[in-house]
Amino acid sequence: MPLLFLNGIIDIVIGRELQSLWVAFSSHELYVSDTRAQRTDSLSGDFSSGPTHRCCGELPISQRLRLAQRRKFDAFRINFKMKSCLTLLSLLFIFGSQHVDKLTEACSCALSHPQDAYCNSDIVIRAKVVGKKPLKDGPFGTMRYTVKQMKMYKGFNKIQHVQHIYTDASESLCGVKFDINKYQYLITGRVYDGKVYTGLCNFNERWERLSLAQKKGINHRYQLGCNCRIKPCHYLPCFVTSKNECLWTDMLSHFGYPGYQSRHYACIQQKEGYCSWYRGMTSRDKTTINTTDP
Repeated sequence: MPLLFLNGIIDIVIGRELQSLWVAFSSHELYVSDTRAQRTDSLSGDFSSGPTHRCCGELPISQRLRLAQRRKFDAFRINFKMKSCLTLLSLLFIFGSQHVDKLTEACSCALSHPQDAYCNSDIVIRAKVVGKKPLKDGPFGTMRYTVKQMKMYKGFNKIQHVQHIYTDASESLCGVKFDINKYQYLITGRVYDGKVYTGLCNFNERWERLSLAQKKGINHRYQLGCNCRIKPCHYLPCFVTSKNECLWTDMLSHFGYPGYQSRHYACIQQKEGYCSWYRGMTSRDKTTINTTDP
């Protein structure tokens, strides 16, 4: 949005300047044409406008002085407007080069239930961020965070132990900012070339802010529902279309994430083969679900 707004300002300002230049140019041409017409009339013998005091077909002294002054004024105005346009463009170029990250449109992510974030991630860990280092990778750079891994919940087949997390340096490019040596985080991400990458569209949250149900979901429940599909409901009416779907209605009651279902429910596949929301423990589930705290 800032980039579109700035482009609009440029178009308006430059458009007005060019319009003013065209008016000045047109006025100058009309004035010169009118003067030439008067000169032609005087040469052809038309003395209706009074004595010309001409010599060899020249205009009267007063008209020549006014014409010279008008030309100087027009030249000054055109030069001033051209300098104004160049100055404006120079300032905009400097502003754009220094604030290119601010001119980039903000990161936009689709709402996702924590279970979907878990199931769609290669790596899910609980870790404390102990350091960071900016890297000059790509046009906008990359931030490398050094982490102390507390526990790995998913990704044992991808990488044994996570030491570094990579993300875009700019939040407008979906880069994540972690506090150093303060909190333990739940971090989810993907693995590329042996490196763990995360972003604002991944599920990253301070561990103490997670609900007990979310912690248990990360620890064991969410993996039981990765074959289920959580279907978002943005507008009523909403319906499930298959037995492996759970209808997610947080967007209706809580105006987006996080809502009650996100914090307290998991979509689990039942023994009968269908998927449904699950919150508490029942006697039949104790044989399949580990009830220990994370």
